[in-house]
Amino acid sequence: MNLIAAGAVLLMVMVAEGPASAESTTRPLRTVDGLDLKRYSGTWYEIARYPNRFQRDCHSDTKAEYAVRKDGKVQVVNSCRQKDGKTKTARGTAKVADKRTNAKLRVTFFWPFYGDYWVIGLSPDYRYAIVGEPKRKYLWILGRTPEMDEATYQAIVEQIREAGYDPDKLIKTPQSPLKGQPAASLLSN
Repeated sequence: MNLIAAGAVLLMVMVAEGPASAESTTRPLRTVDGLDLKRYSGTWYEIARYPNRFQRDCHSDTKAEYAVRKDGKVQVVNSCRQKDGKTKTARGTAKVADKRTNAKLRVTFFWPFYGDYWVIGLSPDYRYAIVGEPKRKYLWILGRTPEMDEATYQAIVEQIREAGYDPDKLIKTPQSPLKGQPAASLLSN
C-alpha cells in the first residue's frame, strides 16, 4: 500500500470515529480534587442518567441515600418507583478506593462484585454531583432536591461533554415534588 492510500484509510477511520470522541474517551477520567464524605452523606435525587440494565425497571422518583459508617465505609440505599407504583430498593456498601481524594469509591450491591463510583463533578455547596466511571459507560447527575434549574443542568451537561461523555444519551428522571412543596410545573401555570 502506498503512502497516499495509507493516509486515505487513516483519514476514513478518523472520520468514522469522530474527531473528538476517540480523544475524549481515551483520556483518563478526572475526579474532583476532594470529597468530604460526611458532607456528601444524605439524600441525593437522580436528575438524569445514562440508561443501564440495573435501573431498567425504574420509572420515577429515583434517589440514593448515603451514610458514613463507623468503619469508614459508606452505606448505600438506592430506591425508585416502578411503573406499577411499587418502590424498588437496593442496599449496598461503598469503600474508598482513593484515600487522597475520597472521590473514587468501589460499590457493591452483590458481594463479591464491585463497580466504580467516581465523583467527577461537585458544586462547592454540595447541591449537585456528577457520578461516572472510567469507561464512561455509566453516568448520573444528582441533586439535593428533586428538581434542578435549567441553567445549572446545562452547565453540568457542558461539564460532562468536556469529560468525554455524550450528553445525548442522558435521560431525565421524573421526580415527584417533596411533601409540602408544589410541583414546579404547577408554579409556572
